[in-house]
Amino acid sequence: MDPTQWNLPFPLVVAALFVIVMLRANGTYWLGRLGSVGARRTRLVRLLSAPGYVRAAERIDRYGPPVVAASFLTIGFQTLVNLAAGATGMKLRHYLPAVTIGAVAWATLYATLGTVGVDLFGRLWNLSPALAVGVLLTAVALLAGYLIWQARQRARATVETQAPDSRVA
Repeated sequence: MDPTQWNLPFPLVVAALFVIVMLRANGTYWLGRLGSVGARRTRLVRLLSAPGYVRAAERIDRYGPPVVAASFLTIGFQTLVNLAAGATGMKLRHYLPAVTIGAVAWATLYATLGTVGVDLFGRLWNLSPALAVGVLLTAVALLAGYLIWQARQRARATVETQAPDSRVA
């Protein structure tokens, strides 16, 4: 599914990508809803009825729409957010506007930056497959290094907040 090969006007590419991502995101949401309904017929019903879970589901319904919309700017996290929105029973009046905003953003970004990136990588591959693989591996290594650095920063901050205050006698 390479939009650079579609030979369509830009607005049609964006519209097609919008439809694709709306179908995928809403399908994931409804899988979450169905899974939640199925889980209520198992021993998990106690967990799903617990006050803490109910409060969490209410908070997701109330404060989750911006997270749903913003998740479309990420890779991988988007599917989990849509699944969680469905599993916790986010109301459609909250979910649909958020998923629509996110889908418009995703379709626009993918139609522009995504296709440009695919095109540039293809040109680089035609020039030198070894160089293309090297650039890809470098990008992956930089991303992995950044994620490891972030994880260490969070772990260090957690340790510092949990350490007893040495000034208290």
